[in-house]
Amino acid sequence: MSSITKQHIGKYTYLYESESYWDSEKKRPDNRKIKIGKIDLLSGEPVYKQDYLDKLKAAGHSVDGMRLWDRGREARVNIDAAPVNETHVAYEVLDSVKDFGVVYLLRELSEKIGLGGILRSELPNVWEEVFTLACYLIAADKPLMYCSEWAESNSGLGTGNMSSQRISDLLAAFGCAERSGFYGSWHKMIREREYVALDITSVSSYSGSIGACERGYNRDGEDLAQINICMLFGMDSKLPVYQTLYSGSLSDVTTLKTTISEFAAMTGGKDIMVVMDKGFYSKKNIDMLINGCGDGMQFRFLISAPFSANIAYDQIEAERGSIDRIDNVILTNGSPIRGIHKLCCWGSSMSLNVHVFFNPEKSIKERNDLYGYVTSLMRQAKADPDNKKLASAYAKYLKITRPRKNSKEVCVNIREDEVAWELETTGWFVLLSNFIDDPQVAYDTYRMKDVVEKSFMRYKQNLGLKRLRVHSDDRMQNKVFIAFIALIIASAIHETMKTKGLYKRMTFDRLFLTLAKLKAAVVNGKPILRPMTKEQVDIFKAFDIRMPDYITLKPSIPKKRGRKPKAAPAAP
Repeated sequence: MSSITKQHIGKYTYLYESESYWDSEKKRPDNRKIKIGKIDLLSGEPVYKQDYLDKLKAAGHSVDGMRLWDRGREARVNIDAAPVNETHVAYEVLDSVKDFGVVYLLRELSEKIGLGGILRSELPNVWEEVFTLACYLIAADKPLMYCSEWAESNSGLGTGNMSSQRISDLLAAFGCAERSGFYGSWHKMIREREYVALDITSVSSYSGSIGACERGYNRDGEDLAQINICMLFGMDSKLPVYQTLYSGSLSDVTTLKTTISEFAAMTGGKDIMVVMDKGFYSKKNIDMLINGCGDGMQFRFLISAPFSANIAYDQIEAERGSIDRIDNVILTNGSPIRGIHKLCCWGSSMSLNVHVFFNPEKSIKERNDLYGYVTSLMRQAKADPDNKKLASAYAKYLKITRPRKNSKEVCVNIREDEVAWELETTGWFVLLSNFIDDPQVAYDTYRMKDVVEKSFMRYKQNLGLKRLRVHSDDRMQNKVFIAFIALIIASAIHETMKTKGLYKRMTFDRLFLTLAKLKAAVVNGKPILRPMTKEQVDIFKAFDIRMPDYITLKPSIPKKRGRKPKAAPAAP
């Protein structure tokens, strides 16, 4: 049920349509507000945005007597005209003030890394809208349906109003050809001396009409259908290179060959190096990476081996008593660990580089954590032996018996063999490679893959992809593509903040809050930039971006417009 609420901001009173709803993710009621108008300063009467009037008409409601909020009239205030109400002019000028700093940074950074040029080339008719939505996903962290108000309050965008209907049309306005062209051009620009890290994330959806949404292993533990997003990430540039979507029922192992073959075919790559976690490990995948796909394509790889693989467990057992030596020290960002390199047979005629690592501090911590957990579990079992939520944990680590049938007393003992087996691999990990023979290099290369996992976290949490909130395949494909564009920009920001030391002074969110305070106003049709703070100047210097002035308030990017194409079919 919606209602009209008022909010006073300075001299102004704005009108909002407020709707209460139940947030299923946060498990609590919440409120959704959309700006629909304001109280006119001169007449004291309400004026409404065109979107809201159109919405009322579509719902069959009368809009007779409701005045339009004419933003064009506000921009046409003539300061030189006489007579003039100075108070009115001041109010009109203040009402034209918009946020500028955030969009300016995102726009200039996109040009600096080459993203803007590729968007204009590969999506000539919709690039501005795609870029606006990508900026919104980064800066606002809200569903796309609320982009209109954000776009209206920010200066420097070339798209104008981004209503829900316009966004819906955009999500069906381009297809597989445009996306493929972008991936090819983007990889061509950043491919020099690149390792490619590969990882998969899942995105859940409530929709039953997205063909690729199927039930499978859900990384978030949710009982929902999902799609799998497989991404390749440049480990030198720290930027996303390529992504593709798979059915939610497929596992990591089954998608490896298809993903790298598809990527190689699209980019023309002949020397691909992939870095993967243990989710991609299987004998079939290792054989494929060693022997190629039958088309002459060769792959260099570094992959983590699970302890369930004989090659990993056997090497741990072989090195358990001898690895803790000073000549086996591997330097890390934290405390040093131990590591050795060995050559081991793979099949009948092939040898692999096997790197065995041991982290003494992690081993002690994991041992203490396990001891503490099992002790706590034992105490809970004595107090509540029939706890259904802990039943699986009880069964794994404890033996619970009753002296007499139906007795309330229980006898709880620890499964020492289970605890001992789990402790055998604490602090250990094993990497396999067909081209890296130095354990320090192998460790450093694999740890750079962390950037992929952190990016996926931002992908779902910061970029509004925790839920797809679309109900068809073509729109789903394009929304994920737009989020990929946002991830490129967000990753570039993250890498600059890390290398230039900005994280020592501010968080990712604090950077945007600081830049949002940089405003631009329109006075008699002329854009005026408000003064910059020292912190804002320091941010632009860290990103090596020119300082904005009144000339840069409007997008200086050349427009390339044409007739919008019909919606292209989404990639299968």
